[in-house]
Amino acid sequence: MSGEQQFKHHLKFMTSEGFSVLDVLPESSLAEKIASILLESTAGGLPPVITSFFDKLKQQFDALDTSSVKVVVFGGGTGLSNIIGGDSRRQAWAYNPFTGLKEIFPLVSSVVCVTDDGGSTGELQKDVPLIALGDIRHVLVSSIRRQNLVQRYKLDTAGAKHCATALYAVFNYRFMSYPLSAGQLLRDTGATLSDLPEQLLTYLVELCDLLYTDVRLSPTLQRPQCLGNLLLAAAIYKQLGPDLTPEELLVSHQVVRSATSRGLAEISGVLGVRPHSVLPCTTTLSQLQMLYANGVLVTSEYKSGKARRGFPVDRVIVEFSRNPFLQPEVVQLVQQADIILFAPGSLYTSIIPILQVPGLAQAIRDNTGALKVLVANIWVQKGETDAARDAPDRKFYVSDLIRAYHRNIPGGVDQLFSHIVGLDLTDIPGSILQRYALEDKEPIFMDRSRVRALGFSSVEARIFAKEQLRQRGVIQHDPDALARVVKGLWALNQADYLTVPPCKETLSEVDVAIGREYPVRLVPCLRYDKIRDHLTRLHTECIASDSMVKMAETDRRQLLDRVLEILWLHPDIPLEHLQFSRGITLIEPGAWKRCQQWDNIYSFYDPLDQRIKVRQDQVTNLNRFEMVFLVALGQSLLGNYAEDKQMMDLRHGDDILGRTYRILVRDGEALEAFLTPKDIDTYLYLSKMHRLRPDGRVYTRVINPDEGFTPPGLFFGLFYAWYLDNRFAANIEYKMSIIRNPISDLIPEQVRIVERRRKTIDFFRERIFRQHSPFLFARER
Repeated sequence: MSGEQQFKHHLKFMTSEGFSVLDVLPESSLAEKIASILLESTAGGLPPVITSFFDKLKQQFDALDTSSVKVVVFGGGTGLSNIIGGDSRRQAWAYNPFTGLKEIFPLVSSVVCVTDDGGSTGELQKDVPLIALGDIRHVLVSSIRRQNLVQRYKLDTAGAKHCATALYAVFNYRFMSYPLSAGQLLRDTGATLSDLPEQLLTYLVELCDLLYTDVRLSPTLQRPQCLGNLLLAAAIYKQLGPDLTPEELLVSHQVVRSATSRGLAEISGVLGVRPHSVLPCTTTLSQLQMLYANGVLVTSEYKSGKARRGFPVDRVIVEFSRNPFLQPEVVQLVQQADIILFAPGSLYTSIIPILQVPGLAQAIRDNTGALKVLVANIWVQKGETDAARDAPDRKFYVSDLIRAYHRNIPGGVDQLFSHIVGLDLTDIPGSILQRYALEDKEPIFMDRSRVRALGFSSVEARIFAKEQLRQRGVIQHDPDALARVVKGLWALNQADYLTVPPCKETLSEVDVAIGREYPVRLVPCLRYDKIRDHLTRLHTECIASDSMVKMAETDRRQLLDRVLEILWLHPDIPLEHLQFSRGITLIEPGAWKRCQQWDNIYSFYDPLDQRIKVRQDQVTNLNRFEMVFLVALGQSLLGNYAEDKQMMDLRHGDDILGRTYRILVRDGEALEAFLTPKDIDTYLYLSKMHRLRPDGRVYTRVINPDEGFTPPGLFFGLFYAWYLDNRFAANIEYKMSIIRNPISDLIPEQVRIVERRRKTIDFFRERIFRQHSPFLFARER
């Protein structure tokens, strides 16, 4: 009798009709009872005869051969890395590098999300036209297997561990200043280089040399970087002809795609990872966008991770630089998989972007024989799962995760996964959970009945790292425990004991566009170059007292570098927004003559000389400078729209009844602005200005005597900055907060205010930032 047959036979005995030994366990489902036994988390004090049955089941389970079981795991960096082989960025990984799924399933493969654009990955994308490499590096190091190192380099067990520890140091090393040489760069990592086999060390030295000798890569050394990301980039460029210029690479996307595949395969094999077992979900450059329920669209995974819009996420959109390419290797992995897993991680920035690669979700559905499991996140995540779309007043439940996936994945969640593994928190001390609550971290609740009604089986198990909990009071997924639970589900599935409840609650109709054409967009490094080239042509000067002086070259360079970084961090700013500013003028506080009656924003756009003017003391505070620069940049889009502005008293006899603010808009032929005359008319209406005559150019607004007032030009700049980052305009955030409140039909004015503010957001999204996408459906759906 084979091992699988023995396991099935013993399982049949333990689940026989009448009294079952499993009935002594408190867990709800068979899968949870088996997981409890396998993780040795059953209650103590059980009779020896029962524990003997459990021990026999564990022995048979451990004897099951999984060496030929093919597992494919989808995810982002940390969550995917952790379950594959431990979080390879944590120092503790170096002491225990051989853990997780890779130890139970040698044929495990990873498909990694590539929309990350923060940290070292973002710095790298300023110079090279490559996909995000940070998460790939993270997962690649976690995937290093002892057996592969032993076989390839003839190491013993201790030598394999020392080798993995040295690779941890090399691939996680970060530097801030230009390293003097390739050799010094490797020595600075602190790795014990003698622990690396000669062939492996030679290969790493070759890649480091390439960073200095390849003129296409050498600019990357001028920025703060993670060495591991640079090594991956060098492995890819090693596959590219040295005669291909950076400009040629930008248009040779097929060449870069092929080099990416070959380079990652080569470095994987050298590191002791099965070639083509760590793959990007696509080799097409892409950026993540989040559409919030208030209509604001934020581009950049880095920005979305920091966004605190106060509204739930309505849509997740991946904008590819061109029609995305689904690698045949990824499709083949999915087609041959026996187990398909979705790793825990950021809801909107790990799984969903992967499954928006056209064809990938359907490939998963087409594999009807695989066991498909979603591993749920442990914690509510700020800015993502801290407000449910259908119930913004509460945190996320697991059923909300399912609905979010369904809403944002082409074809929905049908046949993508059948079982959801979550963390059983019953053994977590209340004091630990309370401490997390004080840090504003709450667990995602497994609402079992709703999950079951949606047609999914929930499995709660004690898959947290006990040592981390005991030593540091930290609750994290334990890679070994999770691997055993996955193996347990596979064993139950093989024995025909894994069931899925019938679907009793229908999910909403899916309306994610499938098969659309993607317009060719600027890749990040080209956008960066164009911004930098534009800034070099800007005039910069300082005004002290009544005299204007040319800015010192060092000060000019520092100022423009800061502006360049601001524009880079806000990819929603079109390059066309820069064309109406000819320069930046810094004005000393003593020479600042601008009236601050309406604001304390010490910047403005001057249409007379087309300069952004900033009070000089605002430059020293980087956050403050970012805000005032964006306000003035926004104002520049109005250009010279106002031919005349006046504030006049509105009198009745000697009494001042109010004031009238009057704008004479410039004739269309004389207009120099980003906005068209029609856009300006729409905007002035949204800012509560009223046209005196249907075909006239005069707009007015009546203001009560003591009422505060934000002129349309200033309001435009503030709203521009707020749209990009709501930290920058608290007064606008306060005004927009009315959208969060339930609208009462009893108060018509509230309805009008909410409608006007929603239309203002739509106007900025569509007309100012030109954000158009087939994925932008009506938000009321």
